[in-house]
Amino acid sequence: MAGDRIARKEFYSIGEAADLIGVKPHVLRYWETQFRLLNPRKTSGGSRVYRRPDIQLLQLIAFLLHTERYTVEGAAAKIEQMRREGRLPRARGVAWDRTMIEKLRREADDLLDLLDQVQRAAPPESGPAEQETG
Repeated sequence: MAGDRIARKEFYSIGEAADLIGVKPHVLRYWETQFRLLNPRKTSGGSRVYRRPDIQLLQLIAFLLHTERYTVEGAAAKIEQMRREGRLPRARGVAWDRTMIEKLRREADDLLDLLDQVQRAAPPESGPAEQETG
């Protein structure tokens, strides 16, 4: 399962996190300035490293912005409200699950498209092989 593959790694670079979310790294840097709960660790060299809860929060932010069509300010307020009400951990998990389900759905669709292409390119099947009599 895709979620299991993601969960195996403990830390993600900003590029890896951006790829998982489907945005560019500069978007994540911008989100850090707008969402106070988004605060990835930094290495001694200053590189950002994201953990699974950070990735889940990023997925929640992306869901609110891109799917629910919140403004950045509205999404930040919604996340803060969820935090105050104790609903943020569950909301992050739901966003994670939705993202993984959507990725699996896209992968399945891609596989079905590939199978259709292969079937169209294959020569037509003939009937049962005729046995030669000798």
